[in-house]
Amino acid sequence: MTKKANKGRVVFMNGELIPENQANISIYDSALMFGDMIFEMTRSFNKQQFKLREHLERLYSGIKVLRIPLKMTIDEMEKHCYEVIEANEITFESNDEHRLMIDVTRGILGLYDGVVGTHSGPNVIIADFPLRWTVQHNAHQYDEGLEVIIPSQRAIPAELLDPKIKNRSRIHYLMANIEVSNYQGNNVWALLLDTDGYVAEGTGANFFIIKEGVIYTPEARNILRGISRDYIFTLSDELGITCIEKNIELFDVLTADESFFTSTPYCMLPVVRCQGVDIGSGSVGPIFQLLLKTWSKNVGVDIVGQIKQYSRDCSGKRPNGGLTPYSFRN
Repeated sequence: MTKKANKGRVVFMNGELIPENQANISIYDSALMFGDMIFEMTRSFNKQQFKLREHLERLYSGIKVLRIPLKMTIDEMEKHCYEVIEANEITFESNDEHRLMIDVTRGILGLYDGVVGTHSGPNVIIADFPLRWTVQHNAHQYDEGLEVIIPSQRAIPAELLDPKIKNRSRIHYLMANIEVSNYQGNNVWALLLDTDGYVAEGTGANFFIIKEGVIYTPEARNILRGISRDYIFTLSDELGITCIEKNIELFDVLTADESFFTSTPYCMLPVVRCQGVDIGSGSVGPIFQLLLKTWSKNVGVDIVGQIKQYSRDCSGKRPNGGLTPYSFRN
């Protein structure tokens, strides 16, 4: 069989596979006008997608709630995801993992429909790029841990804009990150409180504490219900560790034994300080390590080892002059 030529990454867009640099939407699209777009981002382990169906189910829940008139079924969406992965595999290094970015917009606003000669109706865009782009500059955080700072920006409660819908109207996340990036330190992330003063979530990550061998995480009403968050409950059951949803106050965080974030690309990242106060011993804790080791075993990938290899491969170079979603200073 003749090997396919590597012509660069492609993107699924509205029924076609097109070159990544040609995947564009109109300036009159509702996504640009209102942030009217829902999305999912996934990752693979050993090139196998992890919980893709669960991500798509959450996506389609958002489509339903936001009343986006998408005719594509979830089975068709899943099929197209694998088509994109197959088409792009030739562009990936042998140790790369596939990170899908699935975007659904409502499409061009009716006011401009038929005027600008662009696609009419919802846009579906499925991109696929190497996981290393997201994680390669965070390898040191598995050893050093993160410090969380409570910004003045609060999480938006479900009664105003339901965070259980994974949408791109995320300016509050951005404002929290900009504020927290002004604190000294290299591993400082934001931890949002809800409008009742309880801990809600990070800016794209779910939050957990551990106290006396029990894992606690905020109740699900005012947060994005993460796929990785759900998997912590699975791991806890497997290990015989109690995991409880409850209202968490700042006091609970400061007096916890351990703490961590979960998110799709990193799986888990340890949190060792809050507001300048050590959590527990101020170092990565044993239950965090056990959970992450079990996760690695279950998926057949040394999660931390892989990310550290990505870091060595990139020689520590920061992207775009040093700017990241968590740092806004060169």
